[in-house]
Amino acid sequence: MRASRLVTLLLLLQHRGRMTARQLAGELEVSVRTVYRDVEALGAAGIPLYGEAGHAGGYRLVEGYRTRLTGLTADEAQAAFLAALPGTAAELGLGEALATAQLKLRAALPAQLREHAARIQERFLLDAPGWYGDTDPVPHLAAVATAVWTHRAVVLRYRRWRAPEEIERRVEPYGLVLKAGRWYTVAGGPSGVRTYRVDQILELRPLDEEFAAPDGFRLAAYWDAHLAGFRARLHTSQALVRLTPEGARRLGVTPAADGGWTEARVPIESVDHAHREFLGLGTDVEVVAPAELRDRIAETARALADRYDGRREAQGRGSGPAVPGARGVAHPP
Repeated sequence: MRASRLVTLLLLLQHRGRMTARQLAGELEVSVRTVYRDVEALGAAGIPLYGEAGHAGGYRLVEGYRTRLTGLTADEAQAAFLAALPGTAAELGLGEALATAQLKLRAALPAQLREHAARIQERFLLDAPGWYGDTDPVPHLAAVATAVWTHRAVVLRYRRWRAPEEIERRVEPYGLVLKAGRWYTVAGGPSGVRTYRVDQILELRPLDEEFAAPDGFRLAAYWDAHLAGFRARLHTSQALVRLTPEGARRLGVTPAADGGWTEARVPIESVDHAHREFLGLGTDVEVVAPAELRDRIAETARALADRYDGRREAQGRGSGPAVPGARGVAHPP
C-alpha cells in the first residue's frame, strides 16, 4: 500500500508541479504527517525533490526530472480502456487520437494485460444519451473544447429559458461536462462561475485573451456542488401519498412489512410536475396531500373515464371504427 502511495505522490508532483503537504494529504487521503514521512522516504531513495518554505512554498521535483515509472497493473490497464469513450472523443475531435493512443497502449502492454484490456472493450459499452429523443446537435462543441484546452476567452450569444432569452456574454471556459448525453461548459463570467448548455450556444467568437482558472478551482468539485444545489432547488415541496407494494418499489420507498399500503412523504418539484409523474403510477398511488394535487389527479381521472366510457358507447352503437382482432380498445381521438 505504501509503495503505491509513494508512486502516486511522485506522479502528482511530476504532473502538477509544486504542491503543499496539505494538498498532497488531501489527494492521497492521508495525514500531513504521513506526507512528511513519504517525502523523506522518496528523498532517501534518491528522488530529486525539495521543499520551499513560505506562503508560496511546497514540494516540487528538480526541473527536468521525469520518472520512468510507466508500468501498469491489470486493474489500471482495464480502467484505462474502460474510461475511453469513442463517441465522446469523436465529438471533441479526438477520435483518431484516442484510437492511436489505444493502439500504442495495447502494443506496450504484456500479453496478459492486452487480454484484460481486450476483454473490457468486448464486454462494456457506455451509451450516454437517454432513450427518447435524438441528441441535439452541438455545432460549437469543438470551439468550446479548443477554448478549454488553450485557456482562451470567448464571446457567446446564448439562448436561455428566462427573459431576455438571448444574451451575449464574454466568458472563460474552465471545463466541459457530459451529463446524460448533454454537453455543458463551466465558465467564469461577469456574474461568477456559471454552467452553460453547449447546444444552446447560438454563436461563438473566440478571443485572443488568455485566462487562468481561479486558485483552487476543481471542475469535479464544482459540478458536485452544482448538482446538489440544483436538486435542492428542484424539490422544494412534499406530497403525502399512499402506495401499493409495486408503487413503493417504483418510487424507491421502503414498502410496508405486511405487504399492504405504504404511507410516505416524497419530494416534488411542483404540482404540475408531480401531477404528470403520479399519473404514470396509475392505481399504485393515492395522493393524500396537498389538496391541489389530489384534486388535479381526480379531475384527470374523471376526464379519462368519461372519454373511454363515451368511446365504448359509440362503438357499441356501431358508429366508431372497429379495431381488427381486438375488443373494447378505442382509437385515440
